[in-house]
Amino acid sequence: MWPRAFAGLIAGLFVAAAITGLAAWLPPGPWAFALVPSLIAFIPLWMLAAVWAFSFRSGARAWGVMGACAIGGFLLLWLLRLSGVVQ
Repeated sequence: MWPRAFAGLIAGLFVAAAITGLAAWLPPGPWAFALVPSLIAFIPLWMLAAVWAFSFRSGARAWGVMGACAIGGFLLLWLLRLSGVVQ
């Protein structure tokens, strides 16, 4: 139970941060207009990620899947910035 809880708290933080970054960058217009709503949505997203961690059978699987999702999210943010789609 504790490994899944820590996966939800730590890896879930990065999953929520990646989703928040995508939510701030992807709508049309300047990202500054979407900053406050995406920051308000960060805490509920983090809580959802923490609950999601308990759907896995083991802590290792929770860490693996949630870590891969976080890395994928930040990789997508980096690729969007590198390609010039977002500023």
